[in-house]
Amino acid sequence: MQAKPLVIAIDGPAASGKSTTARKVAERLGYLYVDTGAMYRAVTLEVLRRGLDPDDEIAVAETIRSIRLELKPAGDGLSVFLNGIDVTRDIRSPEVTRNVSAVSRIKTVRAYLVGMQRTIGSKGGVVLDGRDIGTVVFPDADLKVYMIADLPARSRRRADELRAQGVLVEEETLAEEIHKRDLLDSTRAESPLLKAPEAFEVDTSSMSIDEQVEFVVGKAKELLEKTN
Repeated sequence: MQAKPLVIAIDGPAASGKSTTARKVAERLGYLYVDTGAMYRAVTLEVLRRGLDPDDEIAVAETIRSIRLELKPAGDGLSVFLNGIDVTRDIRSPEVTRNVSAVSRIKTVRAYLVGMQRTIGSKGGVVLDGRDIGTVVFPDADLKVYMIADLPARSRRRADELRAQGVLVEEETLAEEIHKRDLLDSTRAESPLLKAPEAFEVDTSSMSIDEQVEFVVGKAKELLEKTN
C-alpha cells in the first residue's frame, strides 16, 4: 500500500533558512510548497498601500475581508497574487518586512489565513513554513522541524536576499529589525512563535541549504518507510 502523503511543518524565526529549505524539500519529495509568511506579507502590503495603520485592528480586519489572495506555483517557488496582480517581489520590500509582525498578530488576519492554509494542506503532500505551522495550523503534522540560527547569520542572509533585489541595507540595521521582529513574534497573544515539543530543532547557523534539505528529507523518508 502506498504511504499517505505527509504534512511537513517547518517553523522558525525570520531568516533562519526555513523558506528556502521548505521549498527545496517540497521539490525533492514532489510535494506542494506553501510559504505562509508570503500570505501575511501580501496582506501587509495591501494595508500599507491603503495608507492604513498596521496596528489598527478594525481597519486591517476590513481589509482582509475585501482582498483576493492566491498562491500559484512558478518555476522553483511560488508567485503571490493580490487582487489578480503578481506582488511576489513587492512583498519582500523592507517596508513590508518592518510592518508584517504588527499585521500578523491581528486575530482576524490569522483566522482567515490559517483557514486558507488548512484547506490547502488538508490532503497532505505539502510542506508549509511559518511561525505557527506545527503548533496552530497543523498541530498534528506528520513531521515538525524548528529552525534557528544566530543573529549575525540571519542578518547576513537577509542582506544577501535584499542585495539580490538591488536593495542595499546595512547588516547592523537588519540585525536590529530582526531582533525586534523576534520579540514581537514570540510575545504576541495570537499564535506566538513557539517550538512544538515534538519538533526537531535544527541550528542552521553554519549549515548549507543542501545540508538543511537533506536533514528534513531524511526524516520524511524515515516516516514514509514506516508507513509502508
